[in-house]
Amino acid sequence: MTTVALAVTDGMLHFELALACEVFGSAPAGVTVPWYDLVVCGPRTVRAGRFGLEPEHGLDRLPDADTVIVPGWADVDVAPPADLVDAVRAAHEAGARVASLCTGAFVLAAAGLLDGRRATTHWAHTRVLAARHPRVTVDPDVLYVDDGSVLTSAGKAAALDLCLHLVRLDHGSSVTNTVARRLVVPPHRDGGQAQFVPTPAPAPDNHPLAALFPWVIERLDQPLTVEDLARRAGMSSRHLGRHFRAVTGTTPLQWLLTQRIRHAQELLETTDDGVDTIAAATGMGTGTTLRRHFHRTVGVPPDTYRRTFRARARGD
Repeated sequence: MTTVALAVTDGMLHFELALACEVFGSAPAGVTVPWYDLVVCGPRTVRAGRFGLEPEHGLDRLPDADTVIVPGWADVDVAPPADLVDAVRAAHEAGARVASLCTGAFVLAAAGLLDGRRATTHWAHTRVLAARHPRVTVDPDVLYVDDGSVLTSAGKAAALDLCLHLVRLDHGSSVTNTVARRLVVPPHRDGGQAQFVPTPAPAPDNHPLAALFPWVIERLDQPLTVEDLARRAGMSSRHLGRHFRAVTGTTPLQWLLTQRIRHAQELLETTDDGVDTIAAATGMGTGTTLRRHFHRTVGVPPDTYRRTFRARARGD
């Protein structure tokens, strides 16, 4: 069982704190893999927004955790407490995976964990984070950043995206889908590669590509082109490109490649099909093409991905 420790202190944002508790606190019905051991670490009494809580352990417990999560920090104009910063740094030095939600990135930055790394935080505070910590490469246009042992999320709902990403890393997409269904949210929002996700698309009825997206998803095995997508959407290729950039933050071809890779991930996790068969089913043509794009996007070859996530999904 993986221990997830919430590092809390006065001034934490209760929304992000509640999200982490909801995701990691208990396994949803139907999930049989060993779930997380969630512990809350902090001073004896903590005020989070209008609510108070009594942590089970002190901050000195953080280095014993496998994953440490730092919820949002309410007042970024005030330096986070030194004992919190020191405890988070010590946890990372002890080998813990450390993730911040929203403005919790300011705590990680104060601990030096973001130096030389790419990171994000709530869009309203990205300039402040960049100015205060110039050694951090702050990306204001993503939902979250996965830099291996250090992860950061943008504001509010993006904290849930990062929490689900952690579940996916630990247990695979099948378990993550179950968690997301319980929360009535998508398990993974559109865009980006393995280490980042661009700004999410608007609600399905609020943009001109709403009907196009499901049409494409149903035809990933076909050799679709930008012209095919533009024809289906009833607009020029240039006009389509502008809409894609506005809605997804990327180009039609990159978005299409991302959908093919995600479908390949699902098939690798849920079937015994060979790479060539999966390449055909995802419109990638050949196993060689799939391997090249998959490795570049996800960071590991398809066979390695399958071994990792099939084992985690089965609880092996």
